[in-house]
Amino acid sequence: MEITPSRLMLARKRRAMTRARLAENVGISARSLSAYEQGTREPPAPVLDGLASALEVPASFLVAPDIEEIPVGAISYRAPSTITASRRDAARSAARLAVCLSEWIDEQFRLPGPDVPSLPGTDPETCAEVVRARWGLGESPASNMIHLLEAHGARVFSLAPDCADVDAFSFRWNGTPHVFLNTAMTAERSRFDAAHELGHLVMHSGERDADRFAAAFLMPRSGVLAKGLHRATHDRILTARHTWKVSAMALTQRLHELNLLADWEYRTACVNLSRMSYRSGEPGGPRESSQVLAKVFAALRADGITAPAVARDLHLTPAEFAGHVFGLVPVAVKGQARVSSPRRPGLQLIT
Repeated sequence: MEITPSRLMLARKRRAMTRARLAENVGISARSLSAYEQGTREPPAPVLDGLASALEVPASFLVAPDIEEIPVGAISYRAPSTITASRRDAARSAARLAVCLSEWIDEQFRLPGPDVPSLPGTDPETCAEVVRARWGLGESPASNMIHLLEAHGARVFSLAPDCADVDAFSFRWNGTPHVFLNTAMTAERSRFDAAHELGHLVMHSGERDADRFAAAFLMPRSGVLAKGLHRATHDRILTARHTWKVSAMALTQRLHELNLLADWEYRTACVNLSRMSYRSGEPGGPRESSQVLAKVFAALRADGITAPAVARDLHLTPAEFAGHVFGLVPVAVKGQARVSSPRRPGLQLIT
């Protein structure tokens, strides 16, 4: 079978490998590898198997239909100067593989359509208020950010463990928002990251605006003001943070933004929280996970379809598949993926 150049390049980037390194690992010349990626030459079967082994993909992945990469400019990475181009490419390529799973799920199940507005040029505080009103949140705390995003049409996946040096990111693919979260973060940080990425999807702006959006979305102005936290000390902040399921430092920053803490009160609270190690990390609540993926796997399992079978249908290894699904891959039972089966009914999602 003929090798698919786009898949060979995607697999190489997924492993953060240069052409020279991959060629050396396989025992071929860099010139030959370049020809394979350009589609001007076909590798013999032993070389194809060697490429698959070096890239940790099934050989079927390299001969499957053409695959389109996520454009470089579609993703905004935080602290880009600290992340090498190869590591960014690895995360971007991993995300493209998760999109394959997302598309497979959309073929099998009816999920909520996209309901993430686009409000470029609007200030973050107003954007957060608009989205909250549109989604019927009022001033209530967002009980579960992943469930909320999924209920409004976003597809949420975990970043593969080997991409832990990259923070959360998001993009739209064929009009559908996709959000990727780093599960190495605390539960509170992960919630803030999810809201931050929602800010990117809504505002199409930079990191600072996305942070401001996240703070306003998770800790709405009226809701915070109603809690009577004017001049709150660090001990009151530690108690109040549970209302919004945010970190103590995030709530302290928000109180300062809302002029509920004077500059000296803000600094004092930060110093006290730092002394208690709340700046570098803090005891977290239960981690949020994907209800869509949990319900999908439950429905498939009821039909005798296993996660490894789905991985095979997508030409992915079980390890690659598992890296994107928040550790929700169920225990394997005998079964095969049935992608040609009639579309199943819509999944009922809660927010």
